[in-house]
Amino acid sequence: MISLADKGRSGSYRDFHKPQSLKELLKGSLTEKEQAHLIRSYELLGSLAIIEIPDQLKKKEKKIASLLLEAHKNIKTVVKKKGGHEGELRLQKYSYIAGKKTKEVEYKEHNCIFHFDIEKSYFSSRLGNERRRIIDQIKPNETILVMFSGSGPYPITIARNTKAKSVYGIELNKYAHTYALENVIRNKLKNVFFYQGDVRKVAPKLKMAFDRILMPLPKSAQDFLPTALSVVKKGGIIHFYDFEHESEFDKGVEKIKLACKKTKKKCNILSITRCGQNAPHVFRICIDFKVS
Repeated sequence: MISLADKGRSGSYRDFHKPQSLKELLKGSLTEKEQAHLIRSYELLGSLAIIEIPDQLKKKEKKIASLLLEAHKNIKTVVKKKGGHEGELRLQKYSYIAGKKTKEVEYKEHNCIFHFDIEKSYFSSRLGNERRRIIDQIKPNETILVMFSGSGPYPITIARNTKAKSVYGIELNKYAHTYALENVIRNKLKNVFFYQGDVRKVAPKLKMAFDRILMPLPKSAQDFLPTALSVVKKGGIIHFYDFEHESEFDKGVEKIKLACKKTKKKCNILSITRCGQNAPHVFRICIDFKVS
């Protein structure tokens, strides 16, 4: 509980009580009508804050950004999203609003540090809890493949926080792959191996079978299920990510069953986990299943 007596010890009440949402931060700076348009949450990657500015608040974006910088001394840069994720690589465009002019960040998660450019490599801090969920399932000496490995968040956090024997990542995006190689060195890991290229071509060339495969590309992961099924061990686990309406999660299960039928595999669905919202009533889900 913060009392007025705290004011003298901490400089000011506002300095001591950092607003936790944009709504709280902008109280008194926006009209009720403007508050209704405000997207209240923002993503923080290291010292860079990513906000969303609807058209109705475009004239207030610099005010919003300056207040964010003032309230949080750890934030050095504020950018806004431009449109949605685009293209095969699911990259997002951003516009600089205030602070240090950069789109490169250093971000810490699960005892790891990552360096990347937010426009050149897809990365979501909001998947940190999902990465923790996966980490908690991994058994000693597993050999793991991460498809669409980006700048390395899944392979590197797995290698750092588990007793996996080895972790392989395959990424199409050349820029993200370069950052992944750098991040392996930054985290001083010896059992993580990254390859650049189309996973459908690269995975078979590794001539390996994996205990566990991650497929964190929800928009089109189903196109890569045959490849995953061809390189997973009997009894291995696949984590399949998908976007589905909250009333149609079974559609994701059907995609898996169809791929298994075509490749003459059997599967046992272990769990379905919500791990983020993509649109109203549409969720990113992860279906964990065992292959036999």
